[in-house]
Amino acid sequence: MTLPDTLSNTTRLWVYQANKPFPADAVPEIRSNLQAFARQWVSHNRQLKADADVLHDRFVILMVDESQADASGCSIDSSVHFLKKLQAEYGVDLFDRMYFSYQDGNDVHTVSREEFARRYAEGQINDHTMVFDTLVESKAAFDAGWLKPLSESWHARLV
Repeated sequence: MTLPDTLSNTTRLWVYQANKPFPADAVPEIRSNLQAFARQWVSHNRQLKADADVLHDRFVILMVDESQADASGCSIDSSVHFLKKLQAEYGVDLFDRMYFSYQDGNDVHTVSREEFARRYAEGQINDHTMVFDTLVESKAAFDAGWLKPLSESWHARLV
């Protein structure tokens, strides 16, 4: 999966992972609300060149091409405020970084760090399991390796 070509490869990116999937029937509305937020997102009264999406019913992706204007502390605060409202509305947690997601066939699973380690120890997942790297910080990094084998990810040191 790649992100829109309308944004440069140096576009700054944040991945927020929900601890459980959003209801599938709510995803189109969530996507619409995210994109509306991105269209009006400003930094020091300057419009940000931004985009947003929701992927796999659980990942919120916010993107800012800082060639036009940099995302400031205040603009990042406004995105966090928006995301906190989103998580309250849908009963998910977008800020707990101790949940890991991996792909099993066409299915995506999100589990706690402890459950992830247990599944690894029991052989349910292994070094070849594809995991989602929520720490990518640019469009180029996302496109190159948002989904990668566990053995090539920071997840490996936690199992």
